[in-house]
Amino acid sequence: MTQITIALTKGRILKETLPMLAAAGIEPLEDISKSRKLTFETSAANVRLLILRGVDVPTYVKFGAADIGVAGKDTLMESGADELYEPLDLNIAHCQLMTAGIKGVPPKPGRIKVATKYVNIARDYYASQGRQTDIIKLYGAMELAPILDLADEIVDIVDTGNTLKANGLEPREFICDVSSRLIVNKASMKMKHQSIQTIIDAIAKAVSVSA
Repeated sequence: MTQITIALTKGRILKETLPMLAAAGIEPLEDISKSRKLTFETSAANVRLLILRGVDVPTYVKFGAADIGVAGKDTLMESGADELYEPLDLNIAHCQLMTAGIKGVPPKPGRIKVATKYVNIARDYYASQGRQTDIIKLYGAMELAPILDLADEIVDIVDTGNTLKANGLEPREFICDVSSRLIVNKASMKMKHQSIQTIIDAIAKAVSVSA
């Protein structure tokens, strides 16, 4: 029996992914939320789950440590996912990637400082606008950067906008819509095609039902 490893993104995406996997006949044999383990056997004898940070999922899939993965489109855009198949938009964990700045303060002309963990996306976006930037990489607490004059703007995920508002910021420019995607290692798709295609089809059916 062909072994299939699926890498999942912990947090909100995981919570929304598990029901789809269950509909596809893949359920962890123990409660992931109550365990510190990172690997889980499932009700499908040939399928195991890995629980990873979102930023690591494309890497595990790209290098074949996992056959299939679930990751946000923002993570895929930032990491460069050209070497992966992306057969399904799971239509979950919706949000937007946007620029933001201090509320009521007009955008600064000329060269600006931008704080973000999405360095590649931000660089490409501002370049497409013909604007010069100094990109400052941060991993969290992005909203502090404009307040403390570390940056003029930030590029970050916006869901409800409440976090921006609570910190005196406002969204400015829309970059792209974000949702979670199913990704597949290209070599695995060739070597384990039947097993992987069966899983893709079952998840696609679950996505269509929940749409």
